[in-house]
Amino acid sequence: MTTVTAPVVAWRGDPAGDRPLVVLLHGRGSDETDIINLADHLPKGLTYAAVRAPIAEGGGYAWFANRGIGRPIAESLAETMSGFRTWLDDVTPAGRPVVLVGFSGGAAFAGGLALNDPDRYAGAAILSGTLPFDAGVPTTPGRLAGLPVFVAHADDDHVIPSELLMRTWSYLHAGAGSTLTSVRDPGGHGISYAVLRELQTWLRDVTAIDEAA
Repeated sequence: MTTVTAPVVAWRGDPAGDRPLVVLLHGRGSDETDIINLADHLPKGLTYAAVRAPIAEGGGYAWFANRGIGRPIAESLAETMSGFRTWLDDVTPAGRPVVLVGFSGGAAFAGGLALNDPDRYAGAAILSGTLPFDAGVPTTPGRLAGLPVFVAHADDDHVIPSELLMRTWSYLHAGAGSTLTSVRDPGGHGISYAVLRELQTWLRDVTAIDEAA
């Protein structure tokens, strides 16, 4: 069992403001100080929160215990998702748009959060990762109906098992019911500038942010 406490968070922008909040979720073995740098390449005028995962692992942190890469243990995922929601509801009142952006293990966590409660979020970006299949969250047809989802996979990604990437791609394209933006990248396990450019555009559209304001 993991003791989930209030997370360490790196902020860009006003935590107490009313601008849309983009929550950045790092990969396994990393932390918030790495992924917060994405905010430098994303639209201005939004508030960004990079959240540290609760489980210490490999010199960094993880969002859940797993039974293999991309395969969360259901009980662990449920516990850490509950802790995250407690934090989110404390810092962000209902009505303020919240967009999840997760990379690798953070992508699986973002997908779990969205699948568990799709009405809570204004959008979810799955970067170089898989949805958490067979991990206690619903993946029924139409589960993400109407939710804007951005998914980016790399052709040479050899970290996430290919069958999970294909299952994620298939579900989001054919079964989830989401409003989908998908990007295939020729690179490896990472976030390329080409993906960042597409993510910038998607975030502007999802949040309707006026960067000049």
